[in-house]
Amino acid sequence: MSVTPETGLVVDREEQARARRLRNERIGRWVLPILVVVLTVYAWDRICVINEIPHYILPRPGLVLETLIKDFPILLSALLVTLQTTLLALAVAVLGGVGLAVLFTQSKFIEMSFYPYAVILQVTPIVSIAPLIFIYVDSKIAGLLICAWIVAFFPILSNTTLGLNSADHNLRDLFKIYGATRWQRLRFLQLPSALPYFLGGLRIAGGLALIGSVVAEYVAGTGGIGSGLAFTILEAGYRLNIPRMFAALLLIAGTGVVIFMALSLLSHMMLRKWHESALKREG
Repeated sequence: MSVTPETGLVVDREEQARARRLRNERIGRWVLPILVVVLTVYAWDRICVINEIPHYILPRPGLVLETLIKDFPILLSALLVTLQTTLLALAVAVLGGVGLAVLFTQSKFIEMSFYPYAVILQVTPIVSIAPLIFIYVDSKIAGLLICAWIVAFFPILSNTTLGLNSADHNLRDLFKIYGATRWQRLRFLQLPSALPYFLGGLRIAGGLALIGSVVAEYVAGTGGIGSGLAFTILEAGYRLNIPRMFAALLLIAGTGVVIFMALSLLSHMMLRKWHESALKREG
């Protein structure tokens, strides 16, 4: 403890050090990733210049940015197609995953009957399933949606099931003592308890839905669909237009980051007033 001569207020040195550490952490959370990106891009550019690497092998970052701006209308239309498939697959995964998780918690027989098949879908590589899907499904759009849904479905199902089963047993007994119905117990106890688990699975499923869409487009691209970002990458590779390939990859990565940030913001907004993972406490 120390006393400041100007005000006579007692100042806790440990508290000052803690405040400085928290301030530095807040600044570093944004500055350090940006610094790493800048250094990486600079190193990439220097490697291309020093080794005189041709642009059709490894383009410089400036050329990638120039291509992104020049070909943006083409890339944007492809991005919208991929994004549409991703969001539709995520929406279907949410409806199916949550609905099936509720059924699992209401009936152990249903869970024992169907959960192993959900695990089989998750552990089977989508690259091996996609060709079969496009053989048996006439609509290529439906095939893309199914592939993306398969990848995004399991995290929501498993996390929501875990959350529904993690409701406090003392509260369950209390609901039973007061004669609550199964629906009331599900609505007022299990669903609120499962919300953080569901949102955690949703953040994972958002990125996986994008991955599933891109992988499915790679398979379907050989069958004539040429509108998604994956087909744009394939076409650019055939033409040795490597800068466009990098620009498309940059859009895919950026889209994944935006999806994750949006879902993280949704999770924070829904949990910030009551759940321990999102509450901010005073020091």
